[in-house]
Amino acid sequence: MSIEVMIQRKIKQGPQARKLVPLILQLRALATYQMGYISGRTLYNVENPEDCLVVSEWQTLEDWYGWMKSEKRTRIQNQIDELTGEPTEYRIYAPMVEKGR
Repeated sequence: MSIEVMIQRKIKQGPQARKLVPLILQLRALATYQMGYISGRTLYNVENPEDCLVVSEWQTLEDWYGWMKSEKRTRIQNQIDELTGEPTEYRIYAPMVEKGR
């Protein structure tokens, strides 16, 4: 059963965004090489552009946790949290009903 991870961050427009966006894109690029990665997309709230949401789909929860705990990811994530001044929020969702059932 696949899972989807919602990763929410606050990104102030201007200099902070110019530093953060490349880090977020780097995380996404590295994730594509990880076991179990299916897809991902980065969105912003049209009513509040500082609200950034990354939606990441993984084959299993274990695949996600493997990536989440990896040294490469942790190093970049720490830089992101330092720049934003607040922790990134994570929510993990699974389908209520599996396809084909």
